[in-house]
Amino acid sequence: MKRKKVAILFLLSCLLVITSIYVSNKVIINNAEGKLFNSTENISKNKVGLLLGTVKYLSDGRINLYYQFRLNAAVELYKAEKIDFILVSGDNGSQGYDEPTDFKNDLIEAGIPESKIYLDYAGFRTLDSMVRVKEVFGQTSVTIISQQFHNERALYLANHFDIEAIGYNARGVSGKKAIKVQLREYLARVKVFVDILLNVNPKFLGEPVEIK
Repeated sequence: MKRKKVAILFLLSCLLVITSIYVSNKVIINNAEGKLFNSTENISKNKVGLLLGTVKYLSDGRINLYYQFRLNAAVELYKAEKIDFILVSGDNGSQGYDEPTDFKNDLIEAGIPESKIYLDYAGFRTLDSMVRVKEVFGQTSVTIISQQFHNERALYLANHFDIEAIGYNARGVSGKKAIKVQLREYLARVKVFVDILLNVNPKFLGEPVEIK
């Protein structure tokens, strides 16, 4: 009898996890409807493009395609005059690891004026990036730049924090790494709602920064 109860509890737990993943995914996708763009032609203009950070190099030394394609997308938007400034929000939490500066250097190399680039060194998570773009950098309307799956999640957070946002989709990545990333994304989407429920705040805020 005890074994049966354990089995039932296990099945119920699995059902709860599966349901949470399904509902979270559905809600986030539905919220992003009409807010995602794959081309610069029809996207409306915003003052600031929020470029969400990621590591530049993989463990084997190769360039991270998620990084490269986000970089390309930011350059496309700027050169199409759909944004005036690029705010790079990423992790700089440990010595020798600096996502924002890597992006800045490559953006400048791609022809973006340094004066048009701002860095958020405390974008440790997507939630932090979205809160800080409003509370620290003073933006209530932004264009988020990342892959579609990431943009969808960021758009939901933007909506929750009363930010008018649209997403510009960087080119996607395929292969084994992409499958692992997608699996983690399902869990990250559940965590969005957990964080909202628990009223989780960014690790750091700080003094306001004017983008001008």
